[in-house]
Amino acid sequence: MRPDNGAETIRRELPEEAATLKLGAALAPLLEGGAVVHIQGELGAGKTTLCRGILRALGVGGAVKSPTFTLVEPYDLGDRQIYHFDLYRLADPSELEYIGIDDYFGERQVCLVEWPGKGEGFLPDCDLEVTLEVAGGGRSAIIQPRSDKGGRICRELAITTQEP
Repeated sequence: MRPDNGAETIRRELPEEAATLKLGAALAPLLEGGAVVHIQGELGAGKTTLCRGILRALGVGGAVKSPTFTLVEPYDLGDRQIYHFDLYRLADPSELEYIGIDDYFGERQVCLVEWPGKGEGFLPDCDLEVTLEVAGGGRSAIIQPRSDKGGRICRELAITTQEP
């Protein structure tokens, strides 16, 4: 359900990987503690690349890989934690209880969740939903607010990433 916050869906064309990284970098400073971002798209759509752009812009160095086998990769940035989830290999959503899923979501945490549908019923509602689609030789991103916080993020993102 779309919140009544005046924010509109944002669509961006991502003709190459660098554009996906740039979109992630633009999102990064807008994600405050407690933000939950669901990232959807088929295999190879650029979900992990978007997460890499966010994490790099927040100061994460070293390898940023998809936590496909570990389910979650934590990043401690001092003033907050970022948790990058990849639920692709999750066989049953109830498996999230075994990793203490509720402990990852709080005021100081930002959670980036790839394949959120695999955790349905065990994940909190998201603030922002990003859907990446293969479009010709590149990708496209559809960014939708799902809460008032998500609405604020979309409004600010629309201003900072206006296309000519």
